[in-house]
Amino acid sequence: MVEGGFTKLFQKRSLVRFTQKYQPLGSAEPEEESQEECELKVIEQEKEVTVLPPKDACKCHKEDLAKALNVDLHTGLSQNSVLQRRLKHGWNEFSVDNTEPIWKKYLDQFKNPLILLLLASALVSVITKEYEDAASITVAVLIVVTVAFIQEYRSEKSLEELNKLVPPECNCLREGKLQHLLARELVPGDIIYLSVGDRVPADLRLIEVTDLLVDESSFTGEAEPCNKTDGVLLEAGDITTLSNVVFMGTLVRYGKGKGIVIGTGENSQFGEVFKMMQAEETPKTPLQKSMDRLGKQLTLFSFGIIGLIMLIGWLQGKHLLSMFTIGVSLAVAAIPEGLPIVVTVTLVLGVLRMAKKRVIVKKLPIVETLGCCNVICSDKTGTLTANEMTVTRLVTSDGFQAEVSGVGYNGEGNVYLLPSKEILKEFSNVSVGKLVEAGCVVNNAIIRKNSVIGQPTEGALIALAMKMELADIKDIYVRKKEIPFSSEQKWMAVKCMLKNQDQEDVYFMKGAFEEVIRYCTMYNSSGISLTLTPQQKAIYQQEEKRMGSSGLRVLALASGPELGKLTFLGLVGIIDPPRAGVREAVQVLFESGVSVKMITGDALETAVAIGQNIGLCNGKLKAMSGEELDQLAEAELSATVTNVSIFFRTSPKHKVKIIKALQRAGAVVSMTGDGVNDAVALKSADIGIAMGQAGTDVSKEAANMILVDDDFSTVMNAIEEGKGIFYNIKNFVRFQLSTSISALSLITLSTVLNLPNPLNAMQILWINIIMDGPPAQSLGVEPVDRDTIKQPPRCITDTILSKSLILKIFMSAVIIISGTLFVFWKENPESGITPRTTTMTFTCFVFFDLFNALTCRSQTKLIFEIGFFRNRMFLYSVLGSFLGQLAVIYVPPLQKIFQTENLGVLDLLFLTGLASSVFIMSELVKLCEKHCCQPKHTKECHN
Repeated sequence: MVEGGFTKLFQKRSLVRFTQKYQPLGSAEPEEESQEECELKVIEQEKEVTVLPPKDACKCHKEDLAKALNVDLHTGLSQNSVLQRRLKHGWNEFSVDNTEPIWKKYLDQFKNPLILLLLASALVSVITKEYEDAASITVAVLIVVTVAFIQEYRSEKSLEELNKLVPPECNCLREGKLQHLLARELVPGDIIYLSVGDRVPADLRLIEVTDLLVDESSFTGEAEPCNKTDGVLLEAGDITTLSNVVFMGTLVRYGKGKGIVIGTGENSQFGEVFKMMQAEETPKTPLQKSMDRLGKQLTLFSFGIIGLIMLIGWLQGKHLLSMFTIGVSLAVAAIPEGLPIVVTVTLVLGVLRMAKKRVIVKKLPIVETLGCCNVICSDKTGTLTANEMTVTRLVTSDGFQAEVSGVGYNGEGNVYLLPSKEILKEFSNVSVGKLVEAGCVVNNAIIRKNSVIGQPTEGALIALAMKMELADIKDIYVRKKEIPFSSEQKWMAVKCMLKNQDQEDVYFMKGAFEEVIRYCTMYNSSGISLTLTPQQKAIYQQEEKRMGSSGLRVLALASGPELGKLTFLGLVGIIDPPRAGVREAVQVLFESGVSVKMITGDALETAVAIGQNIGLCNGKLKAMSGEELDQLAEAELSATVTNVSIFFRTSPKHKVKIIKALQRAGAVVSMTGDGVNDAVALKSADIGIAMGQAGTDVSKEAANMILVDDDFSTVMNAIEEGKGIFYNIKNFVRFQLSTSISALSLITLSTVLNLPNPLNAMQILWINIIMDGPPAQSLGVEPVDRDTIKQPPRCITDTILSKSLILKIFMSAVIIISGTLFVFWKENPESGITPRTTTMTFTCFVFFDLFNALTCRSQTKLIFEIGFFRNRMFLYSVLGSFLGQLAVIYVPPLQKIFQTENLGVLDLLFLTGLASSVFIMSELVKLCEKHCCQPKHTKECHN
């Protein structure tokens, strides 16, 4: 606004100077006033120009539209008009609220309840003058938040590099000149020229078109480009029916056009989706919820310890303040400060492993969320399919049938004659060769660098010719005339003659079967033209219906000397086929309890064909349209959507409705998509997954995760990582809590029963290092188990501290406490505690710790199943801890610090045998669970 005000003032001042210089003195003031009045009128007039909704603009004649937007269709807007309109409508861009400074992003990492609990315990440690504890806890917290911040910052930077911005440039008519401008400079009323390959820079009402085809798949999900017109529409339906309007971000595939800007920035259709996305709240991840619950559980546990110690002390008549200090110290020791580090490190390693598999994860906890995911809603076009039209089936006029392999425009694949599966090249089968030749000649598409310039359907016919080694056959013809395709006639024809030959002209025609057959009097039979009978027509019509019902787009082809006397050549079936590996991925996901649902803007037949092709619900498909969705009440919708596997003819609002209904039904929903029409759904899903190459900028902004190579099957790897990460966190929690409870119980028992302390301060510090150090941390990097993907999704209500885990923690703690107290009792002479007593007790506890870590590597699998050597970091850390313990016992300087003495070989063997009891008991429990509780476990996980 300041800039606009300054411009206005500048214009007025320059106007004053101009009149003062060139007008007579007496007439200067009135002239100035009249000029100012004129300018004010212009400004006032400009203020009245408003953005026109597409549904209103499509009904206007171009002259009426020009009048409403105050623009001359032959010269465009003046610079003054542009400036005034920009004051009101702003720049043609989106204001993403990414102004959050780095320091604030860093401080946001401290919002984790467990981090806040640790900081509180550090504060208590300072108050109680336990400065070493306070320092170690603070360092642990700083490491955690810094690692998390760096990883998320790196992911954001990777995303910035990946993002391709919405159209940066365009051709615009201003002040009678065609100018090349940045798209952000456009205002309502600008006249834009479009040509092949252009991204539409704003919402435009078309006023001139020449064979204009626009790819709107990013909005509608329709793979086939839309045929655009410049005529007035009498009725305005949904955006897919507005044939005289093109939308920001869509792509011109063929032809050229001219249009008036009717909507810019957030007032465009693209902007509507963007505003919906910005308003949508991203749900908390299951791991965040689990960590919140664990933080609360540990807080209650801490207060419970303080209360119990104070009560016992009060009953024994001890001083309350001293008992409170002891209680707080124990509570601080009970909180596993290593847990946030392990969670962060585990998540970071998961993110890095995903990065190697070409997946960018924007937020750390998102990786683990996929472990709970039990429903994947996927957009069809560009996600499950490649958004590359491909010929898959041929039927010749004399009854030959062939299938085509290979996807896209690279020419890789073969044509197989059925049923013999003979590979066909050139004219090895004359009928198939003539059919492919016609498709190649009556064609305006060009394939360059594996991408099509022109109409995708025509690109599919060129790719077919490449597979048959006939791509150059059109060069032997000279085109004399073209009758372009139109939506009314539904066919296209070209008139050609062979180069260097004086033969008669030949017509090639392609189009809808019912239209092409009207121009045919003959049919081809192995290169010979025979009279076309009604029986033959009926056979072709039946074949065309059969191909259409299987989701194929059917084109008929013919050739001949004149349009009324063509020879029918056959039918070609085209579809946007599934991506490679999608069928296998869907099958694996189905077997592991993850339901895949397809959401598309396509028609029912195409959607069902793709659904069957990729094996949705093992072929047991149930479909629902967007209209049917609108008719259902909220409660009814939640009950219905779980059983539906295909949603067709859907809009962005329908996608969000489906996701919300599934979430209300208790599902953890992942949404994959690439278009503008997917953005709101990506944001509202528990985890949004965008495509890196085909994905629009707005979809990548909304998503939590990006598949760099657009490979749907990498979602499987992400789910595997998610499940593995949660298991690793549980393993660590089990080890750390069983160790800390054991250590606490020993100190608590000795305090309460007035017994001598079995461990001194330095020994407790050493145990703490093992408890939070390398052996514990290495549990977090346990490689993902090969059978993880086969496990059903984790229930969202499951806490990290489940009942079975708490029982295992207490079982391990009881064994460790019993064994350590037994050694303490056995080695405690009547004369009092000696260095040997504490050395034996201390070493016994450390050995128990190491065996406990070994069994905590998996909650369900025996050590022989997971293998001793899979996690090398664990082996090195356990070996390092063992050697460190030997150094503490046998190295003289360390003996003085830790108050230990030498132990004999038999002592070490005895302690090793006793400490292994915790490992043996845990392995036996796993064995019992495996044989007795397996069916129950599976059932619970499925719920």
